[in-house]
Formats: sequence, structure tokens, C-alpha cells
Amino acid sequence: MLVLSRKIDESLIIGNGEIRIVVLGIQGDQVKLGIDAPRHITVMREELFEAQQHNQMAAISVPPQELDNLKPSTPKASLRPPEKKPKSP
Repeated sequence: MLVLSRKIDESLIIGNGEIRIVVLGIQGDQVKLGIDAPRHITVMREELFEAQQHNQMAAISVPPQELDNLKPSTPKASLRPPEKKPKSP
């Protein structure tokens, strides 16, 4: 692991300059970071990434036959397109 010290408004570059991380503020034990990255690169907090991985593993472990037992959360009537109202003159 590379360990760097940065001050407010200082930054670091990852890769060929396509990812830039800037220290925006420091308050107590919290550091506010700004991240510039291309849209195709996902940036998220570690705890959200871990929760996402956990949820994906849980979804994969559900046997396909149990999926048939799930009921849709939306009544079928609401899935129909809205009726067209006659135009008033």
C-alpha cells in the first residue's frame, strides 16, 4: 500500500492522469475528498461495495425454483398501459 500525505487542495493522480483525487477539507478525524474519474469507472465507498457484493452473493444462492414463488410487488392491473381518454373539443 502506498501511503501519501496531502494538504487541503492538494491532489494525487492515478493511472495516466484519468483519475484525480483532491483533498477538499479536513475536519477533526474526517477528510473530504473529491474524485474526478471517467464515467466508465465506478467509484463508491468501501462499505457500499461490500454490501453490494454481499447482496449479489445472496441473490446467486437463491435456488431458481424458489424464484417462482415470489409474487410481484406491483399488481398486474397497474402494469397495463393507461387508457386513452377521449379528447375534449
